[in-house]
Amino acid sequence: MATNSKKEPTSAPASSHEPSSYEAALAELEQLVAQLESGDMPLDQLLGGYQRGAALLQFCRGKLQAVEEQVKVLDNGVLKAWSPAA
Repeated sequence: MATNSKKEPTSAPASSHEPSSYEAALAELEQLVAQLESGDMPLDQLLGGYQRGAALLQFCRGKLQAVEEQVKVLDNGVLKAWSPAA
């Protein structure tokens, strides 16, 4: 019984490691979104790109949530509206 073991090489559009910072994740996410929206990404890479984007979005949301919790602690448990200095 012969099986077809030939696989097409697929390269992910971005690495799967955790970003070093919020800013790095956001920059990678912006670049990935631009690639996805351009329509130039091969079909076999679209799903991987989408999955990486979802992971980056989750990372960014987690970082923002952590900062929000720190602000609550600094403001005695009450999240206050931010207003720029005049």
